[in-house]
Amino acid sequence: MSKFSISPVEFLSQGTSCKGDLYLPVEVSKPPVVIMAHGFGAERKFCLPNFAEYFASNGLAVLLFDYRCFGDSDGTPRNYINPYRHLQDWQAALDYTRSLPKINNRKIGLWGSSFSGGHVMVIASKNPDIAALVSQVPHVDAITTISSLGLGYILKATFHGLIDLFCMLIGREPHYIKVYGSPSEFAALNTIDSEKGYQAIVAKNSNWINRCPARIMLILASYNPTRYASKVHCPALVMAAEKDSLIPISAVEKAANKMPKGKLVKYPYGHFEIYQGKDFQEAVKRQTEFLLTHLVISN
Repeated sequence: MSKFSISPVEFLSQGTSCKGDLYLPVEVSKPPVVIMAHGFGAERKFCLPNFAEYFASNGLAVLLFDYRCFGDSDGTPRNYINPYRHLQDWQAALDYTRSLPKINNRKIGLWGSSFSGGHVMVIASKNPDIAALVSQVPHVDAITTISSLGLGYILKATFHGLIDLFCMLIGREPHYIKVYGSPSEFAALNTIDSEKGYQAIVAKNSNWINRCPARIMLILASYNPTRYASKVHCPALVMAAEKDSLIPISAVEKAANKMPKGKLVKYPYGHFEIYQGKDFQEAVKRQTEFLLTHLVISN
């Protein structure tokens, strides 16, 4: 295992500062790099340092960042979830990474989970120099996901989204909804394991508030990363959860099968188990082997 250093980084996305951490293996000259960011409503400190540290200890540099409006990145309103803004931040992170003198900018990998598991597919489709990507329990098709939640959920989501849109138009503070909640209450994520699962990944001593502007519920239906999957030409490891209550595994299979070099791996767990415990250990080991193969060993 390699020793590594961690240093703060900052880059601009659409004129707003995004903050992050750069993990550099101490004894590796010009290491390949993996860019990482979190999923729906989450900050980079929510279990992702465990993945970053494992990658760095195996000789890979890592740039782990927060989107605008999240963590210690700038931007308002706070916790503003918008996949198209997230994609802008991913592209800015990639452009910044390409400029770093201490890494091998010809060997860049992308790593995403849940919401960002779809983001990395879109970014890779638009950047043919990406060497590899890892997409775990990815959000790939909003229509399939929303449809599985039922008509009652859709009506409530639309109602809250319209209220927030009205607030935005008249210059008032956002109308917020919970990011996660129990099935008995409305939240963006309110499936049977969402509350317990999300609570388990929130960093200790975090100041994060469980809420986001409700406008995401109007935006979400238009976001379908599967449309970009056939244009992802780099090797791609897609890790799906067979008991995922948020993302139908059939949708993940469809996206993985569209990628020319996609490899689908199924695990017998739910959406949140992959972040901790033995499921994390198994997943991060496989991901590291994949990344080393395509970022270090391959020509």
